[in-house]
Formats: sequence, C-alpha cells, structure tokens
Amino acid sequence: MRGARQVGKSYLIREWATRRFEDVVELNLERDPAVAACFSDNDPRATLRRLESVARTRIRPGPSTLLFLDEIQAAPEVLAKLRWFAEELPDLPVIAAGSLLDFALCEPTFSMPVGRVSFMHLEPLGFREFLDALGEGLLARTLAEDLTYEGIRAARGGLGPVHDRLMDLFSQYLLVGGMPAAVAAYRRDRSLIAAAEVQADLLAALRSDFAKYAARAHHGRLNAVLASAAQQLGGKFTYRHVDPDERGAAMKTAVKLLCLARVCHRVTATAATGVPLLAGADERRFKLIFVDAGLLSAQLGLSQVGLHTGTDLMLAHRGALAEQAVGQLLRLGFRAHDEPALYYWHREARGAEAEVDYVTQQGPAVVPVEVKAGTTGALRSLHLFMAARGFPLAVRFYGDRPSMTELNLPQAAARPTCRLLSLPLYAVEEMPRLVAQALS
Repeated sequence: MRGARQVGKSYLIREWATRRFEDVVELNLERDPAVAACFSDNDPRATLRRLESVARTRIRPGPSTLLFLDEIQAAPEVLAKLRWFAEELPDLPVIAAGSLLDFALCEPTFSMPVGRVSFMHLEPLGFREFLDALGEGLLARTLAEDLTYEGIRAARGGLGPVHDRLMDLFSQYLLVGGMPAAVAAYRRDRSLIAAAEVQADLLAALRSDFAKYAARAHHGRLNAVLASAAQQLGGKFTYRHVDPDERGAAMKTAVKLLCLARVCHRVTATAATGVPLLAGADERRFKLIFVDAGLLSAQLGLSQVGLHTGTDLMLAHRGALAEQAVGQLLRLGFRAHDEPALYYWHREARGAEAEVDYVTQQGPAVVPVEVKAGTTGALRSLHLFMAARGFPLAVRFYGDRPSMTELNLPQAAARPTCRLLSLPLYAVEEMPRLVAQALS
C-alpha cells in the first residue's frame, strides 16, 4: 500500500483486516528493528518462526490470518524478501504499507519481486468521501444517482436545489481537504481553525521528513521548492522562480524528491495527439500540484485571510485552488493498482500561448479538461486545442450547473464543431461515467 504520509494507509488496512480475518498480526518495522532482522535469509518458514517470537503469537498460514508489515520503508529489503512468501507460503496473505516506499523502489540496488507483489495506491479523501464523513451521505448518493448524461443533454441537470448546497460544501472541501486527521477535526468541531491546526502539524511532519532526504538535497532547498510550488500553482513550474541563483540540477533533484514522497504530484505536458498520453509527453515541461487541497490552503494561509464565500475562495490565488482540487480528484479516477498520472497541454508561441489545464484518457478517447473557478470564463485555449486535434468531446469544470453545448470551431481542419460537457466543480468524480455515456 503506497501513499503520502498520514493519508490513512495503516488505519484503512486495520479497519478492513479486522472485518475480513480472524487473526491480524501487525508488526511495525520502524518501531521495532527486530522485525527486519527476522528476514535474515530467504527461508519464509524460518522467517515466520522468528516473527512469531517477536510478535509473541502464533502466525498460522491460511485464509483466516493476515500478516501486516507497517512502515516497511524502514527496511526496504524486506519487500524483496516477500517474493519467497508468495512462492512458498501462498496461503498466508501479507500486506505492507509505507509512506516513503518510493525512495526504496527507485534505488538501482533494489530488486523488485515482479509478479509476486502487487501495489495499491491510496489518495486523500475525495469529495464524495468528504460528504460521507460530514454526515452528508444522502447528498453524495444524490450526486451519483441524479446527475445523468441524459438529464444533462435534455437540460435537466437533475440536481435542482441541492446544487447550491453542494457548491458550499465543495468550498469547505477546498479548505479542509481530504487528509483524514483534518477531516476528523473539522467534523468534530465544524471549525476551519481546528482543521488548520491539524494541517499545520501535518505540514510540519512533512517538512521534518526532509531531514531523511539530506543526503540527496538540502533541507532549505526542499522547503523553497515546496513554497514555490504553492506560488506557481496553475502554471508551468520554473526552477528559476524558486531561486535564480540555484543550479537547475539541484532544483530538479528537489522536485523529484517531493514527488517521490508524494507531497507533490507532477502534471506533465503532452502533445495529446492520441492515446496513450505518455507517448507524447515532454518531461521537461510540467506543473506541480499538492497532494491535498487542504494542505495547499494551509501553505497559502487561505483559512486565515477572511474568505467568506465559496466564490471568493475559488477565485483566490488566480483560481488555481480550483485547478488543484480538480487534479487531486482526477487522480481518484485511476484504478487502485495503477500509478495515477496527470497531463496537460501547453503551446509555447510568442504572443499565442495556450494551455488546457488537464488532458485525460477515457478508455480509447482523449478528453481535455478546462477548469474555471467562476461561472464564466473564456475558452480560447480549449477552442484552439479542439480545432487542432479534432476530438469530439471536451469537459469544463466550473461554478455553474451542468450543461451540454456545442462549440463552433471555425479554424478546425477536420471537425467544425465539438461538444462541451460543463460540470460543476463538485462533480469531478462523476466525470468518468458521464464521459463514457457521452461517447457511447
């Protein structure tokens, strides 16, 4: 199980395991170094006997027992040893979790047990989960059941009076975010200050992790990149904006480390001529988003500046906070076993620059996504992109109600029109099914 620090990996595994298994043996490799010492050879049965002595309990291989190895990043060599468990003790389910596991996986000396260990990725809570956490599960079900493509096409959005309520809750999500501890504090006290206190602690914990990267990048440089990522949000990340006196190679290393720690995520530029999007990717050009909108809001101090309405909040910081939340929620559209990857389209031409916030792959189709913080906004870049590529459907997320319109593309070489599916910002998680219906 891979994911950022404090995203809820261990809690989720424990909650699920206690309902699924009769016996759950949990061992923490960071807290107890003796656990790693038990994996001194490649004999899983001997390892199991040593683990039993450390855990002071029997570990009986079988479908009713789970072995849970937490904080496995403290001893990444243990992960490679799990191949022998998969081969020789296939009846014993094993789950491992770690926050900085990606650092071990990218080491050239690490031997990945291909085909014997599968990965799952955990992200912060999505908006629907946020609604459930606040006791608004009925609204989440209404959103999933009543927002239909047929209703949108017939100009019946289906959400009626709940739209304003959902927009208000989405503005709360922008400030609170999806980190479980912050959501729990907000649910308990209904106080943004309480959530902000938790977020401050989470940011401090993330920064304390920087000491673990000291061999690769200077602590101060990592802090500078993190602060600059918040300021450059919504645009191409430029190293010289962090510190014009720093070498580009040093900045590049710092960005890589923050992404490996899953504090930030890259949104890579792509030519977007077709699928897969990776084929047209340009790794030199990218944007950065935070792992969580709430942590970004805390980094920017938005909960302290007196933003009283959802519109004020979403327009704050050039509307980039809305773009952050959409990107964060788009990551939830990937299967748990797949590494989420986000892309955008950017044209650099003097006097004719253009950018589409996200470009997504929906099955065999390429679907561009534009984000507008308010209820209006020009779509010049989207027009240019659709005219150049000839795709049939584009999506806009904005602050108004759902609709389907037709865009005229007078400069198009192949397709003179395309459809624009406009969805409220709170409906990002509904996009895959709505797009699938629109393209069917």
